[in-house]
Amino acid sequence: MDGSADARRAIGLAAAEARVRRRPLRVVHAFVWPLLRVDVDPPPAGPPEGGLRHQAERILAAALAEARAEADGVRVDGEVVDGQPAAVLCRESRDASLVVVGDRGLGGFTSLLVGSIAMQTVSYAHCPVLVARGTEHPGPVVVGVDGSTTSRQALAVAAAEAAARGAELRAVHAFRHPRSSGPGDMMPLVYDTEALRAEEDRRLAETLAEWQERYPQLPVIRRIAHARPAPTLIEESAHAQLLVVGARGRGGLAGLVLGSTSQAVLHHAQCPTVIAPVPHGPAQDG
Repeated sequence: MDGSADARRAIGLAAAEARVRRRPLRVVHAFVWPLLRVDVDPPPAGPPEGGLRHQAERILAAALAEARAEADGVRVDGEVVDGQPAAVLCRESRDASLVVVGDRGLGGFTSLLVGSIAMQTVSYAHCPVLVARGTEHPGPVVVGVDGSTTSRQALAVAAAEAAARGAELRAVHAFRHPRSSGPGDMMPLVYDTEALRAEEDRRLAETLAEWQERYPQLPVIRRIAHARPAPTLIEESAHAQLLVVGARGRGGLAGLVLGSTSQAVLHHAQCPTVIAPVPHGPAQDG
Protein backbone atom coordinates (compact mmCIF):
# COMPACT_ATOMS: atom_id res chain seq x y z
CA MET A 1 0.00 0.00 0.00
CA ASP A 2 1.54 3.33 -1.07
CA GLY A 3 -1.51 5.58 -0.90
CA SER A 4 -2.13 5.60 -4.65
CA ALA A 5 -5.50 4.97 -6.29
CA ASP A 6 -4.19 1.70 -7.74
CA ALA A 7 -3.09 0.54 -4.30
CA ARG A 8 -6.48 1.43 -2.81
CA ARG A 9 -8.14 -0.67 -5.50
CA ALA A 10 -5.77 -3.52 -4.59
CA ILE A 11 -6.95 -3.21 -0.97
CA GLY A 12 -10.53 -3.90 -2.10
CA LEU A 13 -9.48 -6.96 -4.11
CA ALA A 14 -7.28 -8.24 -1.28
CA ALA A 15 -10.14 -7.87 1.21
CA ALA A 16 -12.46 -9.82 -1.09
CA GLU A 17 -9.84 -12.56 -1.52
CA ALA A 18 -9.31 -12.76 2.24
CA ARG A 19 -13.05 -13.24 2.75
CA VAL A 20 -13.31 -15.89 0.03
CA ARG A 21 -10.21 -17.76 1.23
CA ARG A 22 -11.02 -17.27 4.93
CA ARG A 23 -7.49 -16.04 5.52
CA PRO A 24 -6.16 -13.07 7.52
CA LEU A 25 -5.19 -9.97 5.56
CA ARG A 26 -1.82 -8.29 6.01
CA VAL A 27 -1.29 -4.76 4.68
CA VAL A 28 2.31 -3.66 4.05
CA HIS A 29 3.79 -0.25 3.32
CA ALA A 30 7.35 -0.47 1.98
CA PHE A 31 9.43 2.39 3.43
CA VAL A 32 12.37 3.00 1.12
CA TRP A 33 13.79 6.22 2.61
CA PRO A 34 16.11 4.66 5.23
CA LEU A 35 17.89 2.83 2.41
CA LEU A 36 18.60 6.21 0.81
CA ARG A 37 20.00 7.59 4.09
CA VAL A 38 17.29 10.22 4.29
CA ASP A 39 16.35 11.63 7.70
CA VAL A 40 12.90 10.18 8.41
CA ASP A 41 12.31 11.73 11.85
CA PRO A 42 10.37 14.97 12.46
CA PRO A 43 12.47 18.07 11.72
CA PRO A 44 13.75 19.87 14.88
CA ALA A 45 11.66 22.97 14.19
CA GLY A 46 8.62 21.10 12.92
CA PRO A 47 5.61 19.49 14.59
CA PRO A 48 6.22 16.19 16.41
CA GLU A 49 3.85 14.40 14.04
CA GLY A 50 5.93 15.46 11.01
CA GLY A 51 8.60 13.48 9.18
CA LEU A 52 8.57 10.77 6.57
CA ARG A 53 8.07 7.85 8.96
CA HIS A 54 4.98 9.43 10.48
CA GLN A 55 3.69 10.01 6.96
CA ALA A 56 4.20 6.31 6.18
CA GLU A 57 2.37 5.36 9.38
CA ARG A 58 -0.56 7.58 8.36
CA ILE A 59 -0.72 5.91 4.93
CA LEU A 60 -0.76 2.51 6.63
CA ALA A 61 -3.42 3.56 9.16
CA ALA A 62 -5.71 4.78 6.37
CA ALA A 63 -5.16 1.53 4.45
CA LEU A 64 -5.93 -0.57 7.54
CA ALA A 65 -9.15 1.33 8.15
CA GLU A 66 -10.20 0.78 4.53
CA ALA A 67 -9.23 -2.89 4.63
CA ARG A 68 -11.17 -3.53 7.86
CA ALA A 69 -14.24 -1.88 6.41
CA GLU A 70 -13.99 -4.03 3.26
CA ALA A 71 -12.96 -7.33 4.91
CA ASP A 72 -15.76 -7.73 7.44
CA GLY A 73 -15.05 -10.67 9.75
CA VAL A 74 -11.44 -11.06 8.57
CA ARG A 75 -8.46 -10.40 10.84
CA VAL A 76 -6.48 -7.47 9.42
CA ASP A 77 -3.05 -6.27 10.51
CA GLY A 78 -0.29 -4.22 8.92
CA GLU A 79 3.24 -2.95 9.17
CA VAL A 80 5.60 -0.32 7.79
CA VAL A 81 8.57 -2.37 6.54
CA ASP A 82 11.88 -0.78 5.60
CA GLY A 83 12.91 -1.72 2.07
CA GLN A 84 12.29 -1.36 -1.64
CA PRO A 85 8.64 -2.21 -2.48
CA ALA A 86 9.14 -5.23 -4.76
CA ALA A 87 11.80 -6.71 -2.46
CA VAL A 88 9.50 -6.29 0.55
CA LEU A 89 6.58 -7.92 -1.26
CA CYS A 90 8.72 -10.84 -2.43
CA ARG A 91 9.93 -11.45 1.14
CA GLU A 92 6.34 -11.29 2.37
CA SER A 93 5.31 -13.79 -0.33
CA ARG A 94 7.33 -16.57 1.38
CA ASP A 95 4.62 -16.83 4.05
CA ALA A 96 1.59 -15.76 2.00
CA SER A 97 -1.06 -17.67 0.06
CA LEU A 98 -1.51 -14.68 -2.26
CA VAL A 99 0.06 -11.25 -2.82
CA VAL A 100 -2.19 -8.50 -4.20
CA VAL A 101 -0.59 -5.48 -5.85
CA GLY A 102 -1.78 -2.52 -7.91
CA ASP A 103 -0.74 -2.48 -11.55
CA ARG A 104 0.84 0.95 -11.14
CA GLY A 105 1.70 2.83 -7.95
CA LEU A 106 2.73 6.37 -7.04
CA GLY A 107 6.09 6.05 -8.78
CA GLY A 108 4.70 4.65 -12.03
CA PHE A 109 5.06 6.43 -15.35
CA THR A 110 1.59 6.94 -16.81
CA SER A 111 2.81 5.65 -20.17
CA LEU A 112 3.58 2.22 -18.67
CA LEU A 113 0.75 -0.30 -18.81
CA VAL A 114 2.11 -2.19 -15.80
CA GLY A 115 4.51 -0.62 -13.31
CA SER A 116 7.95 -1.94 -12.43
CA ILE A 117 6.93 -2.97 -8.89
CA ALA A 118 4.14 -5.20 -10.18
CA MET A 119 6.44 -6.69 -12.85
CA GLN A 120 9.24 -7.40 -10.36
CA THR A 121 6.82 -8.88 -7.85
CA VAL A 122 5.19 -11.32 -10.29
CA SER A 123 8.64 -12.27 -11.56
CA TYR A 124 10.15 -13.25 -8.20
CA ALA A 125 7.34 -13.88 -5.70
CA HIS A 126 7.10 -17.29 -4.03
CA CYS A 127 3.29 -17.43 -4.23
CA PRO A 128 0.65 -16.41 -6.77
CA VAL A 129 0.35 -12.66 -7.35
CA LEU A 130 -2.94 -10.93 -8.13
CA VAL A 131 -2.47 -7.72 -10.13
CA ALA A 132 -5.36 -5.28 -9.76
CA ARG A 133 -6.13 -4.15 -13.29
CA GLY A 134 -9.07 -3.92 -15.67
CA THR A 135 -12.65 -4.60 -14.55
CA GLU A 136 -13.96 -7.59 -12.62
CA HIS A 137 -16.82 -8.89 -14.79
CA PRO A 138 -19.60 -11.19 -13.53
CA GLY A 139 -18.28 -14.04 -15.65
CA PRO A 140 -16.08 -17.12 -15.36
CA VAL A 141 -12.63 -17.61 -13.90
CA VAL A 142 -10.47 -18.10 -16.99
CA VAL A 143 -7.21 -20.06 -16.91
CA GLY A 144 -4.62 -20.59 -19.63
CA VAL A 145 -3.52 -24.22 -19.88
CA ASP A 146 -0.59 -25.48 -21.97
CA GLY A 147 0.72 -28.49 -20.02
CA SER A 148 3.71 -26.71 -18.45
CA THR A 149 4.60 -26.81 -14.74
CA THR A 150 3.39 -23.27 -14.08
CA SER A 151 0.29 -23.94 -16.17
CA ARG A 152 -0.61 -26.78 -13.81
CA GLN A 153 -0.03 -24.42 -10.87
CA ALA A 154 -2.26 -21.84 -12.56
CA LEU A 155 -4.98 -24.46 -12.98
CA ALA A 156 -4.81 -25.35 -9.27
CA VAL A 157 -5.21 -21.65 -8.35
CA ALA A 158 -8.01 -21.09 -10.87
CA ALA A 159 -10.00 -24.15 -9.81
CA ALA A 160 -9.83 -23.15 -6.14
CA GLU A 161 -10.80 -19.56 -7.01
CA ALA A 162 -13.74 -20.62 -9.17
CA ALA A 163 -15.02 -23.07 -6.55
CA ALA A 164 -14.75 -20.47 -3.76
CA ARG A 165 -16.51 -17.83 -5.87
CA GLY A 166 -19.22 -20.15 -7.15
CA ALA A 167 -18.11 -19.31 -10.69
CA GLU A 168 -17.61 -21.31 -13.86
CA LEU A 169 -14.05 -22.39 -14.64
CA ARG A 170 -13.14 -21.78 -18.29
CA ALA A 171 -9.95 -23.58 -19.31
CA VAL A 172 -8.40 -22.20 -22.49
CA HIS A 173 -5.73 -23.92 -24.55
CA ALA A 174 -4.41 -22.16 -27.67
CA PHE A 175 -2.17 -23.95 -30.15
CA ARG A 176 -0.54 -23.08 -33.46
CA HIS A 177 1.24 -26.34 -34.36
CA PRO A 178 1.79 -29.84 -32.94
CA ARG A 179 3.56 -30.06 -29.57
CA SER A 180 7.20 -31.04 -29.42
CA SER A 181 7.83 -34.13 -27.31
CA GLY A 182 11.43 -33.16 -26.56
CA PRO A 183 14.67 -31.57 -27.79
CA GLY A 184 15.46 -32.39 -31.42
CA ASP A 185 11.93 -33.55 -32.13
CA MET A 186 11.13 -33.11 -35.85
CA MET A 187 7.82 -31.27 -36.26
CA PRO A 188 5.62 -31.99 -39.30
CA LEU A 189 5.36 -29.20 -41.85
CA VAL A 190 1.83 -30.28 -42.82
CA TYR A 191 -0.81 -31.54 -40.39
CA ASP A 192 -4.58 -31.91 -40.06
CA THR A 193 -5.74 -28.96 -37.96
CA GLU A 194 -9.05 -30.56 -36.94
CA ALA A 195 -7.37 -33.82 -35.94
CA LEU A 196 -4.84 -31.85 -33.91
CA ARG A 197 -7.64 -29.81 -32.31
CA ALA A 198 -9.37 -33.05 -31.25
CA GLU A 199 -6.11 -34.38 -29.78
CA GLU A 200 -5.48 -31.15 -27.86
CA ASP A 201 -9.05 -31.21 -26.55
CA ARG A 202 -8.54 -34.81 -25.36
CA ARG A 203 -5.36 -33.81 -23.52
CA LEU A 204 -7.07 -30.82 -21.94
CA ALA A 205 -9.97 -33.00 -20.77
CA GLU A 206 -7.48 -35.40 -19.15
CA THR A 207 -5.73 -32.50 -17.42
CA LEU A 208 -9.03 -31.16 -16.07
CA ALA A 209 -10.30 -34.54 -14.82
CA GLU A 210 -8.35 -34.23 -11.54
CA TRP A 211 -9.92 -30.87 -10.74
CA GLN A 212 -13.43 -31.94 -11.71
CA GLU A 213 -13.04 -34.86 -9.31
CA ARG A 214 -11.72 -32.56 -6.57
CA TYR A 215 -14.50 -29.99 -7.12
CA PRO A 216 -17.46 -32.08 -8.35
CA GLN A 217 -19.89 -29.13 -8.23
CA LEU A 218 -17.60 -26.91 -10.30
CA PRO A 219 -18.86 -26.21 -13.85
CA VAL A 220 -15.91 -26.55 -16.22
CA ILE A 221 -15.83 -25.39 -19.83
CA ARG A 222 -13.03 -26.21 -22.29
CA ARG A 223 -11.99 -23.95 -25.15
CA ILE A 224 -9.47 -25.03 -27.78
CA ALA A 225 -8.28 -22.28 -30.12
CA HIS A 226 -6.04 -22.55 -33.17
CA ALA A 227 -4.42 -19.20 -32.39
CA ARG A 228 -1.69 -17.48 -30.39
CA PRO A 229 -2.18 -17.84 -26.61
CA ALA A 230 -1.82 -14.18 -25.56
CA PRO A 231 -4.49 -12.62 -27.84
CA THR A 232 -6.83 -15.52 -27.04
CA LEU A 233 -6.52 -15.02 -23.27
CA ILE A 234 -6.78 -11.23 -23.55
CA GLU A 235 -10.00 -11.68 -25.55
CA GLU A 236 -11.34 -14.02 -22.84
CA SER A 237 -10.48 -11.49 -20.12
CA ALA A 238 -13.08 -9.06 -21.49
CA HIS A 239 -15.82 -11.24 -19.97
CA ALA A 240 -14.00 -12.79 -16.98
CA GLN A 241 -14.00 -11.97 -13.29
CA LEU A 242 -10.46 -13.31 -13.00
CA LEU A 243 -7.74 -14.47 -15.39
CA VAL A 244 -5.06 -16.92 -14.22
CA VAL A 245 -1.89 -17.79 -16.13
CA GLY A 246 1.47 -19.34 -15.35
CA ALA A 247 4.55 -17.15 -15.25
CA ARG A 248 6.17 -19.12 -18.06
CA GLY A 249 4.67 -21.70 -20.38
CA ARG A 250 5.98 -24.47 -22.60
CA GLY A 251 7.36 -22.07 -25.19
CA GLY A 252 9.30 -19.94 -22.70
CA LEU A 253 13.08 -19.74 -22.67
CA ALA A 254 14.49 -21.19 -19.45
CA GLY A 255 16.46 -18.02 -18.72
CA LEU A 256 13.34 -15.85 -18.71
CA VAL A 257 11.37 -15.52 -15.49
CA LEU A 258 8.26 -14.27 -17.28
CA GLY A 259 7.24 -15.70 -20.64
CA SER A 260 5.93 -13.64 -23.53
CA THR A 261 2.34 -14.76 -22.95
CA SER A 262 2.28 -13.81 -19.26
CA GLN A 263 3.91 -10.46 -20.04
CA ALA A 264 1.37 -9.67 -22.77
CA VAL A 265 -1.51 -10.69 -20.51
CA LEU A 266 -0.19 -8.50 -17.68
CA HIS A 267 -0.04 -5.49 -19.98
CA HIS A 268 -3.36 -5.96 -21.78
CA ALA A 269 -5.77 -8.11 -19.71
CA GLN A 270 -9.13 -6.47 -19.12
CA CYS A 271 -9.79 -8.01 -15.69
CA PRO A 272 -7.78 -8.71 -12.50
CA THR A 273 -5.02 -11.19 -13.30
CA VAL A 274 -3.22 -13.82 -11.22
CA ILE A 275 0.28 -14.98 -12.19
CA ALA A 276 1.24 -18.41 -10.83
CA PRO A 277 4.94 -18.41 -9.91
CA VAL A 278 7.80 -20.25 -11.54
CA PRO A 279 8.88 -23.05 -9.18
CA HIS A 280 11.94 -22.01 -7.17
CA GLY A 281 14.13 -24.85 -8.31
CA PRO A 282 14.60 -26.87 -11.54
CA ALA A 283 11.44 -26.68 -13.64
CA GLN A 284 10.22 -29.75 -15.45
CA ASP A 285 7.73 -28.97 -18.14
CA GLY A 286 5.74 -31.62 -19.86
